[in-house]
Amino acid sequence: MELKDIKACKKQNAIKEAKTDYIYYAICFIILAILALIIIYPLYYIVIASISDADAVMTGDVWIAPIKITFKGYGSLFQREDVWRGYFNTLAYTILGTVFNVALTIPAGWALSRDYLPFRKVIMAMLIVTMFFGGGLVPYIIVCRALGLYQNPLILIIGGGVSVYNVFMCKSFFESNVPTEVLEAAQIDGAGEIRTFFDLILPIASSIISVMVLFYAVGHWNNYIDAYIFNIDKDFYPLQTVINGLLDASSSGEGDVVLEQMRTATQIKFTSIIVSTAPILILYPMIEKNFGQGVLVGSFK
Repeated sequence: MELKDIKACKKQNAIKEAKTDYIYYAICFIILAILALIIIYPLYYIVIASISDADAVMTGDVWIAPIKITFKGYGSLFQREDVWRGYFNTLAYTILGTVFNVALTIPAGWALSRDYLPFRKVIMAMLIVTMFFGGGLVPYIIVCRALGLYQNPLILIIGGGVSVYNVFMCKSFFESNVPTEVLEAAQIDGAGEIRTFFDLILPIASSIISVMVLFYAVGHWNNYIDAYIFNIDKDFYPLQTVINGLLDASSSGEGDVVLEQMRTATQIKFTSIIVSTAPILILYPMIEKNFGQGVLVGSFK
């Protein structure tokens, strides 16, 4: 075969590969565009529905753009004293609870990652059992009542202090990212376990700490059922519980009263979603740079 024929064959194969690549990219683009639309449109709809006329939303006329733009829903929501009080309560529960959770989870993960921890396998086995079996709600309430936490807002901070899944995620992170040589050097320099943990381990654990902060903060922020379960006083309701109560209160009445309450409930429903999720949406970009690394490195292998 002559040199010209070889070059012609290579050129023809390259053209065929280019065409197949374009088809592949086009299919991927279409699939990703559909997935993006499925994810983004509900969020977009919540935004336009929150500033649209309630009657238009109830009749299903709101699709692409807001109709009869109004901020009455936001005004009605923020005029309520219980909403502001719930916001403050939720911020307090989220900040204090997250600090408490992380303060327990990170040291637990570090301890379990060390082979020389006494009874390490026994402790891990006991923790794994709790991931599959639980005592149930009633025994949990009985224990909390015995500890003086029933009808006590403190339960919203320290309740469920440790997630076993998160502990094992931290354990895997430390096993993969803490060189043995560094620990041996610290021991030679006379550093004990506590100093090693605070001076060497925590500085390199920023990514997994960020992941734990996000996981626990979202859990505390979205928690609303515990306030009902433990019969917490209404003055200490978190925001989600307050909003849930508003929606329930808007579903009773007769005649025109029902219609007006339905309008109010429709406006509050969408505005409350935005108001309650805004802080988490603001928090995520701040720790996003460490989130991927923490999840990938700290996940189960």
